Parts: sequence; C-alpha cells; structure tokens
Amino acid sequence: MKGQKRNNPVSLKLTLEHSDTRSLSSSLVTEALFSSKNGEISVTLQSDSFNDARARWNSIMRALIASDKSLEATER
Repeated sequence: MKGQKRNNPVSLKLTLEHSDTRSLSSSLVTEALFSSKNGEISVTLQSDSFNDARARWNSIMRALIASDKSLEATER
C-alpha cells in the first residue's frame, strides 16, 4: 500500500483459520463480504477511501474478536 492516498479505492483481504468457522463467520453477516470453507474464513473489504476502509476494518476485527472471546467463554 505504498503511496496510498486517502481518497483512493482500497481493497483488503484476510484469510484465517478457526476451529468453529460457522459460529465465527456469523459475526460477519452485517459487516463484510466473506466466505467460509474447510476451516477457513476469507473476509474481503472494498472501499472508496482509506479512511472508510480503516473504520470498517476496525469494526470487522472487533466483531471477530468479540465472537472468538464468546466462543472461548462458552467452552469453559
């Protein structure tokens, strides 16, 4: 992302592994485009500006972290 300008389009993709992708991906339904297959979740974010992408990405990460922590708490 070298030389990225604030008003240029941004595209981000994250692929992660998790033992309970079905439950974890449910936290993304209202947040982003995603696919879940074979223990992996791929999250894709496209935005018209860097500032918007950063804010949306932070929301996605908070949703994933909260979901993961909830799953951990119920496994105890």
